[in-house]
Amino acid sequence: MPKLKFTIMAEIPEPEVINAGSLLSAYRSGAIDLICVLGPTASGKTKYAVSLAKEFNSLCGQPLAEIISADSRQVYEGMDIGTGKDLAEYDGIPYHLIDIRPAGDKYNVYQYQADFVKAYQDIRSRGEIPILCGGTGLYIEAATCGYDFKKEAPDIDPGSLPSKTYYIGTLVERDVRNARIDARLKARLEEGMVDEVRKLLDDGIPAEDLIYYGLEYKFVTQYVIGELSYDEMVTLLGNAIHQFAKRQMTWFRGMERDGITIHWTRV
Repeated sequence: MPKLKFTIMAEIPEPEVINAGSLLSAYRSGAIDLICVLGPTASGKTKYAVSLAKEFNSLCGQPLAEIISADSRQVYEGMDIGTGKDLAEYDGIPYHLIDIRPAGDKYNVYQYQADFVKAYQDIRSRGEIPILCGGTGLYIEAATCGYDFKKEAPDIDPGSLPSKTYYIGTLVERDVRNARIDARLKARLEEGMVDEVRKLLDDGIPAEDLIYYGLEYKFVTQYVIGELSYDEMVTLLGNAIHQFAKRQMTWFRGMERDGITIHWTRV
């Protein structure tokens, strides 16, 4: 029973109501220096971050909020449907660290931290409000926990990273999240995800490089090159995305066990 109780607690945190006005006041006073919206796949984090940005802009009477992506695959150009970029969802809110590397590249957390620092410092230097948004836990921690990667990235000063991040977690019931994952996978296949992978292969990106990216690109590539049937691809990919969402939640709850406060809110 204790193990079962821990599993439930790890999946369903207690939700809070986030007040945008109070959050903006805390940012302006220096009590926080970054807002981070995180959550598992299909939890609505981008939609929430955009909504929060618009609330800040409305309260300020001018466009100030900008979003920095924390997604390990949305950095790649041409990988749009499979990574769920949905750029129209930003609805005019400026975004950063999306489409900054060619597909086939091997981007890593050290590079991400350096790119985050540049975007973060640029936004702050212009008096704007940075909102970090994504589901790649390692990237989020690299940006917000002061990790010192000087050996790999000697030009990065950990002191230039935010030190007072306010974390917001987008909370959705598991059954709802699972239904969203299934519906989204169906929609992405209908939108042309298979054709997207075929184009990347036709552009000269090796199949093993696409498989390296995992999830959509792994299983769709295996289907395109004949290693899986269509039905096998859909089943294996759906299961992998569900498992990925669980791992994301496990990572975020681990952050909490390490002392980070995440303010979970329903979206």
